[in-house]
Amino acid sequence: MRALVVDHSEAGPVRFADVDEPIPSTGEALVEIRHIGLNFGELNYVDQWPAGAVHGHDAAGVVVRAASDGSGPPEGTRVAVGMASHAWAERVAVSPASLGTVPEGVDLADAAALGIAGVTPLRVLRKRSLLARNVLITGASGGVGHFAVQLAALAGARVTALVGSPERAAGLRELGADKVLTDLAETGDRFDLVLDTVGGPLVAQAWSSLAEGGTIHLVGHSSGQETTFPSGALFGFGEPRSIATYGDMTPTSGELTDLLGLMAAGRLSAPVGLRGDWQDVGDAVQALFARKVHGKAVLDVA
Repeated sequence: MRALVVDHSEAGPVRFADVDEPIPSTGEALVEIRHIGLNFGELNYVDQWPAGAVHGHDAAGVVVRAASDGSGPPEGTRVAVGMASHAWAERVAVSPASLGTVPEGVDLADAAALGIAGVTPLRVLRKRSLLARNVLITGASGGVGHFAVQLAALAGARVTALVGSPERAAGLRELGADKVLTDLAETGDRFDLVLDTVGGPLVAQAWSSLAEGGTIHLVGHSSGQETTFPSGALFGFGEPRSIATYGDMTPTSGELTDLLGLMAAGRLSAPVGLRGDWQDVGDAVQALFARKVHGKAVLDVA
């Protein structure tokens, strides 16, 4: 079968290759993949995976063989694959713990946009009550950012979306952002929670805008820049403020189910900013790296 595998050469980060068919264990379902969801992180940091390995974590498709131990969805079920391994292939063996059943009315391509981009903000935003709280989402025009804006608004937060340029602000107010900024200096607000996907100097800027008891959750590092805090910036009186890292790779089935339920109810939309054929994966990767994709890139598996 065909798959996208890790390529460490200049032609990378991925290439097509013929690979062996997956052999499911007793606790794995065999899923025929219809769509894959690309993430900036797994493509930008491809050196963290061995060359030639089937790449990718997020996809959507149909169960063609249920797990032989009776766990998970039956044959014929439409499923989202989230934060799994080796997902960018025509078929994948995957644990039911990484699957969410796609309800009627939800497009499989939209389901493929979940996974990392949807589960990450859901897990972070569930860590505290957001009702009537000020929440800042940095890098709000990306896949994680689009989901984060919607989920924070659903939780009752006052949402500020920060983007890199006016052009990348399109549609964020409609998703629930109360304010859309291109520079944090444009507001004097104090934030109870910051969900940061950018890293670099912006983290220090967000720290200076953090309310007492507030937390910055670091979920990405798209800037690739270092963070330097001015002398004395980390000292302060009042309720302690904190910076939290994120690296939760625990099973995603529960969160996928919740997100898909919100989609089915019309309360959450998939931020698909680029849709194409996986044959054109090179163009999609270039668009992601050039920051030309608003939201997620989803490719159809021919």
